[in-house]
Amino acid sequence: MKIVVKFGGSSLASAEQFKKVADIIHADPHRRFVVPSAPGKRFDGDTKVTDMLYGCYDLAEAGKDFDGALADIKARYDEIIEGLGLDLTLDKEFETIHEQFRLKAGRNYAASRGEYLNGIVLANYLGFEFVDAATVIRFDDAGNFEADRTDLILSSRLKDVEYAVVPGFYGAQDDGVVTTFSRGGSDITGSIVAKAVHADVYENWTDVSGFLVADPRIIKNPEAIEAITYKELRELSYMGASVLHEDAIFPVRKEGIPINIRNTNKPDDLGTWIVESTCRKPKHTITGIAGKKGFASINIEKDMMNSEIGFGRKVLQVFEDNNLSFEHMPSGVDTMTVFVHQSEFEHKEQQVISGIHRAVHPDLLDLESGLALIAVVGRGMRDTRGVASKVFDALAKANINIKMIDQGSSELNIIIGVKEKYFEDAIKVIYDAFITNAAPAK
Repeated sequence: MKIVVKFGGSSLASAEQFKKVADIIHADPHRRFVVPSAPGKRFDGDTKVTDMLYGCYDLAEAGKDFDGALADIKARYDEIIEGLGLDLTLDKEFETIHEQFRLKAGRNYAASRGEYLNGIVLANYLGFEFVDAATVIRFDDAGNFEADRTDLILSSRLKDVEYAVVPGFYGAQDDGVVTTFSRGGSDITGSIVAKAVHADVYENWTDVSGFLVADPRIIKNPEAIEAITYKELRELSYMGASVLHEDAIFPVRKEGIPINIRNTNKPDDLGTWIVESTCRKPKHTITGIAGKKGFASINIEKDMMNSEIGFGRKVLQVFEDNNLSFEHMPSGVDTMTVFVHQSEFEHKEQQVISGIHRAVHPDLLDLESGLALIAVVGRGMRDTRGVASKVFDALAKANINIKMIDQGSSELNIIIGVKEKYFEDAIKVIYDAFITNAAPAK
């Protein structure tokens, strides 16, 4: 059996956290491949090492003295090394970093050093082999991740390796130029490693005990989700749930590898299992609630719109011509509404309005801003009657007007649009209706 484990920045922020990580890894000999993030915050008000590296490199790029800033970063690692009692020095690595910063090697290179250095320390502490991600994770010359090439290179490199540490977040182009994934990309590296070694499980260790039904900043002590499918996770991640980088789903999904989200500080908690499919019945009708603010709607009305061939295509062509994507598009017989991100739309709104008028000659065109979208997601919704009615009833009793509703054909989710000022209240009443005051799903 092979288990790939990824540890987030908070799990590796200090020597004390390193010791917890080592205990977790050594507790199961099947935990053979480890993907670390850079050290995160040790306490409120602290600075993540990645942010320190960005700041340090900005000084170097501006031609300013960055020695002090780099020394502060080295002190963070020296503190960890000393706390672990290791016979290890990173002097040579920091000499190289100093030289590369002086030569302006790039912000990607700068950001990647957090994971690189943490990987060296963790491999030394565990007694595992260190595999530099720059030698096995491939990007093309345009900075695009090359999944197939990486899988071949990584599979070959780890084929005969018993235990290894592969730093997260970065890789390199063929010419050696270091390239990074988006922020939080260590999740992706863990997924890539899991696919390459044909892992049985990908454990992603962080500072929460799995996914929660709703945002704890809105719902006090929300319930944890025991098991969630990839499709459900995709819906919730898209709408703002951020325990796991959403791009980390795809490599393991292709291989049918389950993901287990675990808590480094509460290792006995079972966490959340993310799976392709499951016979396990959900505890409640819904699996989770998530949402985002910052949307605007373009409402179009025209008599006999439904009989005008190509009407929808012409409208969407206007958005494409203005390099704008749309989020949702509910419609009626003579109405059509397009939801977009307000921040992207605002500076192009007049071009879009005039473009729609030229394209389809609407009877009325109206804009509405300050909207929020909320996704109610759950595989249990398929076999339960009256889910939408229950949502409407809960919102109506709270005097919250629904601006839009959209349900996918998979019956896996319902998207509700409300004014931003009702966003938190809407999530609260939906949570109460389906979780707090509801009997478990049968």
